[in-house]
Amino acid sequence: MSYIPMQHGFMYLYAVIDVYSRYVIGWRLSNTLEASNCLELIQECIKYHGKPEIINTDQGSQYTGGSWAAYLESQGIKVSLGSKGRYKDNIWIERFWRTIKQEYVYLNPADNGKQLYDGIKQYMRYYNQKRPHQELDRLIPALQYQNAA
Repeated sequence: MSYIPMQHGFMYLYAVIDVYSRYVIGWRLSNTLEASNCLELIQECIKYHGKPEIINTDQGSQYTGGSWAAYLESQGIKVSLGSKGRYKDNIWIERFWRTIKQEYVYLNPADNGKQLYDGIKQYMRYYNQKRPHQELDRLIPALQYQNAA
């Protein structure tokens, strides 16, 4: 989850990214930090993309609470929590946060949540379907994700 500034306030962006392909499997925008945002997002991702073997998260309260852990356990998904102070544990999502902020959010300050949502939706399509990634030998995440599936 990442803090997204707007002209008048802020929102939180939640995202699930496939580490192998850098494909953003799902995302959600909210004005709250409630754990239910994370749980509902991962449930939606699993519904449409299937269950991963393992999920890596940071140690935020959204990911260490009982409902998150219970759901993943019920699905047979292993949990890998990032170590405190080890930025490399979540480097893929942290790199994504930096990318979306530098390439979209900071260049297009939104006046309201609807405008921010619509812009992020458009950017996500670009990011997954058209933006080549250096770490993927200039491949596009959607193609890499399809090849792995």
